[in-house]
Amino acid sequence: MLSPTLFPLFCALFLCLPVAVIFTVQRELTGVASPEFGFRSLSVFSLYARNVPDASSPPLRITPPIPKDDEPLLRMASHVNPNHPPGSTRKVAFMYITTTPLPFAPLWEMFFNGSSSKALYNVYIHADPTRDYDPGFSGVFANRAIHSKRSERYTPTLAAAARRLLAHALLDDPQNYIFALFSPSCVPIRSFDFTYKTLVSSRKSFIEILKDEPRRDAPEVKLEDFRIGSQFWALTRRHARLVARDRRIWEKFNKTCVREDTCYPEENYFPTLVNMRDPRGCVPATLTHVDWTVNDGGHPRMYEAEEVVPELIVRLRKSRPRYGEDGINGSDWSVSKRSDPFLFARKFSPEALEPLLGMARSVLFNDSACDA
Repeated sequence: MLSPTLFPLFCALFLCLPVAVIFTVQRELTGVASPEFGFRSLSVFSLYARNVPDASSPPLRITPPIPKDDEPLLRMASHVNPNHPPGSTRKVAFMYITTTPLPFAPLWEMFFNGSSSKALYNVYIHADPTRDYDPGFSGVFANRAIHSKRSERYTPTLAAAARRLLAHALLDDPQNYIFALFSPSCVPIRSFDFTYKTLVSSRKSFIEILKDEPRRDAPEVKLEDFRIGSQFWALTRRHARLVARDRRIWEKFNKTCVREDTCYPEENYFPTLVNMRDPRGCVPATLTHVDWTVNDGGHPRMYEAEEVVPELIVRLRKSRPRYGEDGINGSDWSVSKRSDPFLFARKFSPEALEPLLGMARSVLFNDSACDA
């Protein structure tokens, strides 16, 4: 029989034993080092957990803030998983580079409203902070501007803006599967569902890759490796991370041009990089239609309001992209038999918004409207 002085002590030890066991078990379960963030996760609330999570429970995801400076931003983006999470929704990242308010925002709003779910896409805007945006971005574009920097033609800043957009989109959502770039004058010419299925069903990037007279000569970029193409492409997640990881080639393109009137880094850097690193991983064509039969100081044809009629959209849809014309691109069997549809078109004047909205439901977003 326990003495009266030892009995209270025995009772206290007996009552504390379950708590000690729970604390020990929970410490073993939760006090593990996170391979992503390198710290221990231990909460006092685990002492009172009624259910111990099994090994299949997803870990707590803590997203660090996205850096504002390019070097840490791209460095962080270069470490993301290049593969899309198995079994998850494939999303399209719609990325816009603009120095003005988006004149076709109402049309794009209708385009996105045609999606079966808002979980199928993300929107990102690179808006030059030195410009005025009045009216500001609203609707699907509200609060979607990333930390941006000055961007202007004849300089590497437009290519830098596209790299910035890719890095933000990579870090923002691991479900972003393909990354499409647009200008303020781009418009959709197919429904959201048609566009989405075309893009996410591809395992390759769509980027125009053509030979041209080389404008840069460096050991990193040989004359025969230099390429040119449309600045408007759709890159897979793997190629988006390729851009984020690149330092060597970008260093050669991120320089002041000798002659501004022949300097278009945004049309040279991306085709050259992808062609040097993974030519078989892309379809060498853009899905954004443009009419270069008219060249106005380096600008393609601009469609004015009076030209925007259903017959124009029919003609744009029936056109087919040109594919790379050399070596592995132009002669490769995987592209020689392709006939990909144009999904977007440019350039449209801001005054073309009204006629485009007028035919949006009956023509633009009606995929059977041009079958006849």
